[in-house]
Amino acid sequence: MSNLLLLIPIALFLGLLGLAAFLWSLKSGQFDDIEGAANRILFDDDDQEPQDSHTKNNGMKR
Repeated sequence: MSNLLLLIPIALFLGLLGLAAFLWSLKSGQFDDIEGAANRILFDDDDQEPQDSHTKNNGMKR
């Protein structure tokens, strides 16, 4: 029974700490763009132009 007197306040403190962290993440905008990262991985954003078939091997012609 004396263990409960120690464990209940610890559990309440950890629960409030988790709630505070969640509310902070909401306030700081962590959940504004949920689908952005999932969609961003699907698209190739390389700005490089395609290379010619003549200069494919390090700029050397065959």
